[in-house]
Amino acid sequence: MENRLAQEMMENPFAEEPKRSSTWYWQIFTGVALVLLLGLHFIANHFIATGGIRDFADVVSYLRNPIVLVLEVLFLIVVAIHAMLGVRAIVIDFGISSQAEKRLSQALTVIGVLTVGYGLWLTWVIIH
Repeated sequence: MENRLAQEMMENPFAEEPKRSSTWYWQIFTGVALVLLLGLHFIANHFIATGGIRDFADVVSYLRNPIVLVLEVLFLIVVAIHAMLGVRAIVIDFGISSQAEKRLSQALTVIGVLTVGYGLWLTWVIIH
């Protein structure tokens, strides 16, 4: 009995083989995309802009360019996906149940969609 208790205490919950998931690949993909889009964002908004920053009128005219608008919306979507996947990975590392993992994924999907939706609405309001 004492030996069994000692063995249970010595077990490492992190020694289990993790479940296979494609979220790690999505995290890598969005991370690389994030670096590229962030670089473009910084170049366009801080290095090309006179004085290193744009005022509101400059931002409005900047966002009315269809290519820039697509890049900025893509940047918003990639940031939201990467952030939600990162939060999910951190919480799952605490060792939650499968049911809690499913609820977490659903909640983060809703939060991500609302975040992107708000960003799109705000962009629409600014350029119109």
